[in-house]
Amino acid sequence: MSVRYPHPLRPGGRVGITSPSSGVPDDLRARLDVAVRAVEARGYEVVVGHCMDGAGHASAPAADRAGELMAMLTDPGIRAVVPPWGGEMAIDVLPLLDWDRLRDAEPTWLVGFSDMSTVMTPLTLLTGVATLHGNNLMDTPYRAPEGLLSWLDVAAAPQGHRFTQSPPNRHRATGWDDYRARPEVSEYTLDTPGTWTRLDADGDVEVEGRLIGGCIETLCNLTGTGYLDVSAFARAHAPEGLLVYVEAGGDDALTICRNLHGMRLAGFFDAANAVLVARTSAPDAASLTQHQAVLEALGPLNVPIIADVECGHVPPYLPLVNGARGRVVHTQARSELTQTLD
Repeated sequence: MSVRYPHPLRPGGRVGITSPSSGVPDDLRARLDVAVRAVEARGYEVVVGHCMDGAGHASAPAADRAGELMAMLTDPGIRAVVPPWGGEMAIDVLPLLDWDRLRDAEPTWLVGFSDMSTVMTPLTLLTGVATLHGNNLMDTPYRAPEGLLSWLDVAAAPQGHRFTQSPPNRHRATGWDDYRARPEVSEYTLDTPGTWTRLDADGDVEVEGRLIGGCIETLCNLTGTGYLDVSAFARAHAPEGLLVYVEAGGDDALTICRNLHGMRLAGFFDAANAVLVARTSAPDAASLTQHQAVLEALGPLNVPIIADVECGHVPPYLPLVNGARGRVVHTQARSELTQTLD
């Protein structure tokens, strides 16, 4: 079976905005408006849904969030759906989605990261439709640094397209942009040098496989359920093996280590040819760093483990397509990830 890719975004295409998890508080609506205009400036029509309330931990009751997401993903006039950001409770929409209908529908790009992994990764695993782990809507106004792309660039690419991204070797390690004071901010503050880091061994890496992965703190809660059967996806779509990527948002190193152990025992990494680990600002523990946590939990896989990749909560962002064929090269001279939408 082959992975199915949504049709590319074209000028005049419609982009749906909804919050399957957390909504946008009133004092951040100015940033939302800036982000919407950034999408419109690329020539797209933006449709903002009703599930956007940021007063609580979720934008609306679970049934409403699931219904709006279903409506957007099955509307043939909407070519991409992106949330303002992640949150905490996307898990409660999963049993309310009509997975058979999603499987039969014409594919639509579902975009995001963090808690959006809770929906996006199962969508790819259960339907074979590619999803786009990339910057969320509120991050969209930022200009991608040299070597990286925006989710808008990837979603506009046709099936069969091949693109390579390489790290800018700088990231943000301190502070954050205050969207309340500066809703229009569009330039990253990349204040710290840093490159990809191989954790398991020394030496060059050149490895291929289909990409799948997401946020550790949210996906770990799906292990052992029918929503996270990575082995079945590998058998159906990736006999060549997988490039599995993971990222930690805020949990300390001991929690990340425990969760990765559980995901490994549940088979999440069984078909991995390599593991990519996002750079994180999550705290170390007294006796365990975040790097050590990954190595302790995933070292038994005996595959290359490359950390500090730009696919997590630390800006900038390197978009990854769940289901795309990937090729990673990591040497002293260069680091790059090539994705092919086939």
